[in-house]
Amino acid sequence: MAKRGKKYLESRKSVSPGQRYEFTEAVKLAVASSYAKFDETFDVSVRLGVDPRHADQMVRGTVVLPNGIGKDVRVLVFAKGEKEQEARDAGADYVGNEDLIGKIKEGWLDFDKAVATPDMMGSVGKIGKILGPRGLMPNAKTGTVTFDLARAVSELKAGKIDFRVEKAGIVHAPMGKVSFGPEKLIQNLAAFLDMIVRLRPSTSKGVYLRGMAVSTTMGPGVKIDVATVKDLGK
Repeated sequence: MAKRGKKYLESRKSVSPGQRYEFTEAVKLAVASSYAKFDETFDVSVRLGVDPRHADQMVRGTVVLPNGIGKDVRVLVFAKGEKEQEARDAGADYVGNEDLIGKIKEGWLDFDKAVATPDMMGSVGKIGKILGPRGLMPNAKTGTVTFDLARAVSELKAGKIDFRVEKAGIVHAPMGKVSFGPEKLIQNLAAFLDMIVRLRPSTSKGVYLRGMAVSTTMGPGVKIDVATVKDLGK
């Protein structure tokens, strides 16, 4: 096990091992426990009562966080013809077709999200082995393969995130920056958790929200009593 630094150990003292905190208290505690000199990312992990090995229990979706994620998202759009101008007007950082595909083949990857019109996917598929492992491949299920480029680009710029459950039944997602403060982070978490609940598979039996924790980039994890989450959206 890696040796922890003095600052981490100090921040860890404020969190009781094994204790599950009331939701808002947990968020405030995690924010207060951050100590890095940079603006740390605030993350959430949710353990779900699903078995993602079964296709009908896969939880995957997108949500636009009301306060964004505190990051300038660089959006690339694969399009041609008049759709190129639509993408530029929507605020896309990079727009093109075969020229961009060529640059990516040569190793250029200076963007955070990629969108493509459906008629471009035949060409974009040629770089799927490059984009896929990095989570950059446009996908119709997350709304990034579409002719509605104005909406797709604006949502990504506004803080749209995509998420999916991992093999262990856990969903990880960034909820913003420590500098947002507890109130805005709670608003983002409420939107995210509302979507998680909406996406509950009909085949998921028993308890759905089984565990939850929040943390900052460098700080300790703070476990949440999931029973205190149900009224968040109100």
